[in-house]
Amino acid sequence: MISIGTDIIKVSRIDTLIKNKGDKFLNKVFTASEIKYCNSNENSAQHFSGKFSAKESVKKALLSKKITDFISLKDIEISNNQDKSPYVSIHKALEDDFNCHISISHDGDYAVAFALIEK
Repeated sequence: MISIGTDIIKVSRIDTLIKNKGDKFLNKVFTASEIKYCNSNENSAQHFSGKFSAKESVKKALLSKKITDFISLKDIEISNNQDKSPYVSIHKALEDDFNCHISISHDGDYAVAFALIEK
């Protein structure tokens, strides 16, 4: 079984949420390591946006095939390999084993992500 998910978000929307809600927003959505990684980059809002979009695309892929009935964005962690390519970790016990592939892209004021789940 294969399931896909996609999401696109405006970087300025995430930037505004960070400026208005600060740590309350960040800690609700992102793990400590995601926050550390994004804040270590010059354009942190762009990196937060990419990770947010990736989390949403993974969530959509999981929910569309009923792999889970509920998962929070914080249960989905988007990390980076040494070459900066993203990978997904799920911090929630799920019944089925699966592989999740993710791709993130930024252009101007938008971040987009695609998730592919193989079960």
